[in-house]
Parts: sequence; structure tokens; C-alpha cells
Amino acid sequence: MGLRLLMLLLLLLPAQQLVAASEAAANVPIYFSNPGAEVWNAVRQRDDLVLPARTQAPRPDDAVLIDIEGENFRHFRDEKLTRYGGWAMAGILILLALYHLVHGPVRIVDGESGSRIERFKRYDLILHWVLAGTFLILAVTGLLFLFGRLVIIPWLGIEAFGPIALAGKWIHNLLGPPFAVVLVLFFIRFVGKNLPRAADIVWLAKLGGFLGNSHPPAGFFNAGEKILFWLLIVIGAGISVSGLVLDFPFVVDSAREPLRLAQVIHGLTTVALMAVIIGHIYLGSVGTEGTLQSMTRGNVDTNWAKTHHSLWYEEVSSQQGKPEKSADPEKS
Repeated sequence: MGLRLLMLLLLLLPAQQLVAASEAAANVPIYFSNPGAEVWNAVRQRDDLVLPARTQAPRPDDAVLIDIEGENFRHFRDEKLTRYGGWAMAGILILLALYHLVHGPVRIVDGESGSRIERFKRYDLILHWVLAGTFLILAVTGLLFLFGRLVIIPWLGIEAFGPIALAGKWIHNLLGPPFAVVLVLFFIRFVGKNLPRAADIVWLAKLGGFLGNSHPPAGFFNAGEKILFWLLIVIGAGISVSGLVLDFPFVVDSAREPLRLAQVIHGLTTVALMAVIIGHIYLGSVGTEGTLQSMTRGNVDTNWAKTHHSLWYEEVSSQQGKPEKSADPEKS
């Protein structure tokens, strides 16, 4: 009898342990059902289970093993910024090509006269082309970051993409601070010529001559050029500040969130400015007859000045008497 009772107890013991284990498991959150689950739940930063972490590194975010917001940023960059940014720039190019085919370049009224008038000083030309050159290099290397994997890898292979991307990264990072400096100098030099004037309202009302049969009067810069100037300064400031944060992350103590925000701002402002500059390049070259010479030679034909900037031409004529030998009346 005693032996049978002992054997019965031995048989019931595992069952009791199973019941006890099941009751204990019922009281444990689902995240803790597997060994080490609490560690991985903390790593994944679940809202209802954030365990304290310790690190010997003093910088912020160093205790975060996996940054789940980084995946969200990657999706934004690859699925939105790259896609819609590419379509925006392609759309601008297509619209300009269609406009050029239908309308053609804006011609000088009465053609070139043969006499010329000084429009920009040598310092202005240097400032413009240094700013333009650095921006174009930054734009090309920036496009390499956005579209390089989609274009270069299928074309040249991943072995070629690595060195190209590395060289582009160094060039982009090195030219960022000089671009910011030249942008400030450009603002100082031309801000006085880009302040609003009453004539700008008329120019905008006629859309720069698209409405009506004549070019509206304008000063040294017309309203369209002034809008371009302020877009360049405002958007360029966003590009410069966000780029400097990315170049020198210690200014935000290398924290992930400010750096992510800087990357978003940098990407959006760069794509926006690229779209604006594409239009500027067209209008300043093949889109408007005689305009490119103002930035290559520093002077323009007097008929060009009468056509596009009649108020400025009249001011120069009244001050100098002989337009072909006159100087810029709006010295900074």
C-alpha cells in the first residue's frame, strides 16, 4: 500500500509542475514567453516595454542598439524623395523643352544694335561663376547619392560604383562650406538690387511680357529675377545649414533625430533648388537672346537693355550720356 502511494505521488509530481508552470506562464506578458525576449523587445523599442540600457559611451543614442526610425527614413528617401524629386526635375526639363519648341527663344526687339553697355563688374562675374560652379558640382554629386545605385550599378557594376560614390562623398563634403560662404557674399553683393519696387507689380501682372505685346518696364533686375534671387538665398540657406550639420555632426552632439531632420531638409531643399536652377539656366542661355553675354562678357547690347530692363537703361543713359561706355549705376 505504501509503495503504491509513493508511485502515485511520483506520477502526479510532473503534472503538478506542469500546472504550476502553466499558471506562472499565464501571469507573464507575452513578450517574455521566450528566453531573452525582453532583451529583443527592448532592442526593438516597443512602446510598452522599454527597458533601461547602460553604455560607457557618453553620446546620446549610444544605448540604442537598433534605431527603428532609421528604417522609416530609408523608406522616405528611397520611395518618396528619390521618386518625386526625379519626376520634378524631369518635369521641368520636359516643360522647358516643349516651351522652346513652341515659342522659341525670347528675341531682342529690333535686333542687336552693335553698341554695348556694362552690366556687371569683374567681381560680379567671379562671384556668380564660383557660386554656379560649386552648386553644379554639389548637385551632380548629390544626384549621385540619390540615383547612383539605380543608374551606375546597372550600367558600370557595383565594383565601379564604390570608388565613384566615395569620391563624390568627399567632393560633396569639401565643397559644402565654400558654397555657404560664397552664398553669403552673393547676398551681400546683390541684395540692394533685389528689393521690391513698384515696377515689379506691373511686371508680374503681365507675367514678364507673356501677357500683352510688349515687355514690361524693369530696373536692373526684373521681378522674375528678384524672385529667383530670394529663392536662391532662402533655399540655399536651408541647404547650407543642413549640410553643415551633416558635415559637422558634433554641433548636435551626433544625435540621430537632428541628423535625420537635417538629411530630410537637405534633400528637399536641394531638389527644389535644382528645379529652380534648371529654369534659370535655360532662361539665362538659349531661352533669352543676348542674356548669356551679360555673365560671360559683363556687358549687354543696348537694345537688349531697352527690351528687358528699360528703367535701368534710362537711368544709365541719363547719368552717363553715352550708354556704350557707361557703368553699373547701382553699385553696392
